[in-house]
Amino acid sequence: MDGHMGIANSLAMKIAGIDKTTNDPIGGTIMRTAEGEPTGLLVDTAMVLMFDVIEKVSIHERREALLRASRHALMRGVTTVVDVGSYFPGASAEKTWQDFSDVYEWAHSMQKMLIRVCLFFPMPTWARVSDLISENGRSLSQWIHLGGVKAFLDGSLGSSSALFHEPYEGDPGNYGLQVTDMDSLLNRTLESDKSGLQVAIHAIGDKANDMLLDMVDKVVDLNGVKDRRFRIEHAQHLAPAAANRFGKQGIIASVQPDHLLDDADFAAKKIGFDRAQRSSYTFRSLLAGGAQLAFGSDWPVSDINPLQAIQTAISRKPPGWEVPWIPAERLSLDESLKAHTISAAYACFLDHAVGSLSQGKYADFVVLPSTSWDAFASDLPAHVLATYVSGKLAYP
Repeated sequence: MDGHMGIANSLAMKIAGIDKTTNDPIGGTIMRTAEGEPTGLLVDTAMVLMFDVIEKVSIHERREALLRASRHALMRGVTTVVDVGSYFPGASAEKTWQDFSDVYEWAHSMQKMLIRVCLFFPMPTWARVSDLISENGRSLSQWIHLGGVKAFLDGSLGSSSALFHEPYEGDPGNYGLQVTDMDSLLNRTLESDKSGLQVAIHAIGDKANDMLLDMVDKVVDLNGVKDRRFRIEHAQHLAPAAANRFGKQGIIASVQPDHLLDDADFAAKKIGFDRAQRSSYTFRSLLAGGAQLAFGSDWPVSDINPLQAIQTAISRKPPGWEVPWIPAERLSLDESLKAHTISAAYACFLDHAVGSLSQGKYADFVVLPSTSWDAFASDLPAHVLATYVSGKLAYP
């Protein structure tokens, strides 16, 4: 579930050697019965205990997956994606690098790239990323761009592992999980930032976001002011003063509107009605505070469907709801479009090349069934008619 919780049956746990005596790894939880027996639910870094015994996916399947995923993205009108790699806290960073060499470099050399990608690599390998950029520059071609490094600070709301200042409802001892040591995170961020890499860190709970905002203050103090475009991935639940700090520090809030379609139904159960109302998906507050708001999908956790996500940010109405969830945080069509286009491009240093139809940029665009801007605004279409990349038809 959402990359932060997995379930294993009894045979799988036996093969992996998980039993009553197995300790919880740092940053993870093995869920247990009252008698201390593992239930099979493994949260965050505890999933790593299973990874080594899961059969590896072949190079052929991974290459085919890139092409299938690219075609699916084009069908939805997506021409550029940020890929933060198949990386989980506590897991080996090597898989992301294998995907780079086995899949992306192969697709690049065989001229099979269909969409543009901006790649982020696990933060522990920052020196390797820095060397790669020194050798190749920021772009291998118009298709593959080297973005920076990615790390995690907490888990997710769905698995009750997002890190909050206050405990979860009905679970007074659980404030969530801090999956990375803060000293280590600060030191690696300082080194990455000093070497010119963009840094993206996952934070969902209000405490995790506050900890990152404090850390960015330290990075600026120690490394100086510059155009670093620090990204906080998700920025999902924010304490009252946090939105203004994003703007003050020039931090990118990299958020996913369609996640609220699920969370609207159970956020109150997880953290209480009042906390959910004041802290969740604060798009309008972030913009008002001067933050750079970049929209994405987090696919495959939620669907890769910008037209739906634009509608979600405008209406904030999950399926079956008559009224919006936290209506004060709704955006206009123009704001939602910008967050999906030019602001998303800015968030990965690609606004010089994509994100708007401007002279000197790649002609990446979609054709919609709407007959006018007014028609588009009053009735957002559910699909694109065509997608063009570099001025050439890429879908259908």
